[in-house]
Amino acid sequence: MNTLPIDDPLRVALHNEVHARPSARIRLPAFIVLVGVFNEGVTREQEWEHLKKLDPNLSLDDVQGNFLRLRLGAYTLKWERHTEFTRYSLVQALPADAGLQAQDPELLSHLTLPEGWLANIPGRTFAGIKLIMLNDDVAQPHASLERARHWFGEHTVVASRMGNPAHSLVVTDFHLRQNGFERILVLAPEGTSESRAGRISQRLLELETYRLMALRGLPVAKDVGVQLGQAERELADITTALQSKAAQDQGLLDRLIGLAASVELIHAEHAYRFAATAAYDKLVRERITELRESPISGTQTIGEFMRRRLSPAMATVAATAQRLSNLSERISRTSALLRTRVDIATEEQNSQLLAKLTKGQELQLRLQTTVEGLSIAAISYYVISLLLYLGKAGKAAGLPIHPELAAGALVPLVLWVVWRMNKRIHDKLHMGD
Repeated sequence: MNTLPIDDPLRVALHNEVHARPSARIRLPAFIVLVGVFNEGVTREQEWEHLKKLDPNLSLDDVQGNFLRLRLGAYTLKWERHTEFTRYSLVQALPADAGLQAQDPELLSHLTLPEGWLANIPGRTFAGIKLIMLNDDVAQPHASLERARHWFGEHTVVASRMGNPAHSLVVTDFHLRQNGFERILVLAPEGTSESRAGRISQRLLELETYRLMALRGLPVAKDVGVQLGQAERELADITTALQSKAAQDQGLLDRLIGLAASVELIHAEHAYRFAATAAYDKLVRERITELRESPISGTQTIGEFMRRRLSPAMATVAATAQRLSNLSERISRTSALLRTRVDIATEEQNSQLLAKLTKGQELQLRLQTTVEGLSIAAISYYVISLLLYLGKAGKAAGLPIHPELAAGALVPLVLWVVWRMNKRIHDKLHMGD
């Protein structure tokens, strides 16, 4: 017997979203490799075929979600598909000769993955990270930092103590090596729990992934900035031309429509990238906060290093997005001005046309009055002619009538009668109006 109404179709999926990307449980020392690729044009079926090389029993239904963890003996592989990219994270034991006693150790030859598997991941690489987690007593952070510097080799590093109170040390040089990977080193004391090690690795890997994704908007902003400069100059020219009455409205309108179309095209093509950059930047800031860093004297923290180098880029993207929005609004205001100018010109033309029509009607009325006067004379002429013929007929019949005198005497009367009839017809027409 059901104790609840029927489930909404999305209830289970939305409820389980909180468990969609759980942190791995990592036993130190550990070697973690993350590869991030853009998945544009890459289907789930292609990714599934590639994952099947590790687990032949994997079904297509297993990759219909956005998260999958494969436990494959000596290593674990995590697959995560996002809107724009897919991440593959490998967790395995660290080689014995790659501890703190080593200097810039070579690690890729120790991968437990099949040869060539990483290189054949479908997509285009945007992130390659090797995260090494080692045991070390971090109670003396300067001593630990010196050992970490030796491990990195000749590169300048940045470092932070993590946690409050501090429970680990993270060191990196943000240097992209010839093999395509950058390195992050985490030092944590003996007894660090597997769940804490998993959370540390997840935060650091997400931090670097989202940093790289946030920076995707910078080259776009630079390209768009050049286009916006040209569009702003064109808009300034159009606005200046609006002040001149000699400029043709149709020509200005054509230029403005072309400019508006080009700006809207830029907005349609890049608005998502600018919005995504802002979202990724927010995630980077959140992950930095979650690290709960404390500095080691003489060394920049990771958060400080990132903010100093990421903030100008994010400010450039935000300014370009705002500039694009402002330009679109300015074009709208200029369009309104041009429409007002066209409307005023149209009203003037309509007024002139109406004046011409009024004048034409007056002339027509005068002509009609003249024609009506002539028509009265013509009608009277025909009536008098009829009366003259009638008089001649009476005279021929023997009546004592002088037709010409009678017709001449009746002319005033006939004119008055015809005029009166015409006036009555006009009065009836005006009453009907």
